[in-house]
Amino acid sequence: MAEIASSLIGRPSLVCLAIAVGVTLLPAPLAGQTSLSIYSDGRVVVRRTWPQALDKGRNTVALKLDGLEPATLFSPDTSVALVSAVLRPVTDRAAALARAVGQSLVFVRMRSTGGADTVRATVIRTEPPQYRLPDGRLLLAEPGEPLFPADVVRTAPEVSLALEAARARPRTELAYVVDGAARWQAVYQAVLLGVRCQVSGSATIGSQSLRADSAEVQLVAGAINRAHPSPPPPQPFAARSLQLEAAVVSGSDASEEAVGETHVYQLPGRQSLEPGVALSVALFPQVTAPYTQEFVVPGALPWRGFLTQSPGEPDRVPVQVWYTLKRAHGTAFGDRPLPGGTVQLYQADSAGRLQLVGEARTTHTAPGRDLRVQSGDAFDITAERVQTDYAQEQLAPPKRGVAPRQRITASYKVTISSAKPAAVTVDVREARFGAWRVTESSVPAEKLSATEVRFRLPVPANGDATLTYTVQAES
Repeated sequence: MAEIASSLIGRPSLVCLAIAVGVTLLPAPLAGQTSLSIYSDGRVVVRRTWPQALDKGRNTVALKLDGLEPATLFSPDTSVALVSAVLRPVTDRAAALARAVGQSLVFVRMRSTGGADTVRATVIRTEPPQYRLPDGRLLLAEPGEPLFPADVVRTAPEVSLALEAARARPRTELAYVVDGAARWQAVYQAVLLGVRCQVSGSATIGSQSLRADSAEVQLVAGAINRAHPSPPPPQPFAARSLQLEAAVVSGSDASEEAVGETHVYQLPGRQSLEPGVALSVALFPQVTAPYTQEFVVPGALPWRGFLTQSPGEPDRVPVQVWYTLKRAHGTAFGDRPLPGGTVQLYQADSAGRLQLVGEARTTHTAPGRDLRVQSGDAFDITAERVQTDYAQEQLAPPKRGVAPRQRITASYKVTISSAKPAAVTVDVREARFGAWRVTESSVPAEKLSATEVRFRLPVPANGDATLTYTVQAES
């Protein structure tokens, strides 16, 4: 991706040395002293260090850098300031013809009978096209497909930099941002074992255009704003996954530290990245933690607005399955932050084979916060709800000039059936904004917050249980 094309002005000996050793101008992987910070939204902060020294004062450096936005380029060395950067893009066909004006090129022409022959012509101008044949005659169209010499084609974007050094520096350091070059995602596997689970986590990096040989790699987790919209993701884990050549799994876990409002995971050793090849690394050593399982029936009340009358027929409602992985402070699992990602839950069948029993997305989880995810809906537990009563009552306005209010009273019956061989407890939860209350219920109403109540309903093995409750809401 980047190679020094010429050295510093005023140091001709270094220029000659570069020519003597044959410094390549072709696009090459990021090599040498390279450090990469990869964000899950596709941004990559690239930090490069070259052995070329900088003189005190003004220096000029030419680089080949793919995917660079010049506005993001800066020097992390506080003694060096970036004065200017001129970006010249990769040469396309029209630009190569323009650079070849005055030169004699070979053109390939396809014969109608098959095969091809060549003709040599001198490029006079490209707009309008004018070409001189060896016998002096002129063509006003291209005589064929041109073959360009290497010196008129830029195979990678070139950046000419002017750097101002406050004092002589032993090396050249630059940093910049590449957008959409690579992404990463976190995946956690939790194997359910009785009342505890075994948890492992890994980060998988998918490179779209980034190539790096032996680079130091950090993964950054956090919500970082963008000053402009991000490019559409090139689907590193979907469409491109069909082209994956290999998956490299590191044997050691990543170290972690907080930087600002982000968490940075340093991958062990040095890594090589290339498009279409997945790299996975453990985020932390495998740990065990207690967990709980909950069955939840969501409520019938609308969060806002008018509480309406429902049809008289029972309504089948899902029974959600929730798992909470306990992460107490002072434990190996609780004292580490968890980047947002995918949680997969596994449980062994009678033959000991692990089966996927749940999957959910999770947001960033701070140390000491439990990891709670909805894994899906219950299979053997079903619920039906019906509105059994509904009444509206007109209330006098609290003062003159204020619109009158209505008090709605609604009653519900929830029937829960279980085909499980053991008794379970199912939560029915109701949540609503504003002034409302439970006036009566067959099971005590537990107030979880100013807006939510919970009914805990025991359900016998292979049996049914019924909950009735009445709520009042004003509007």
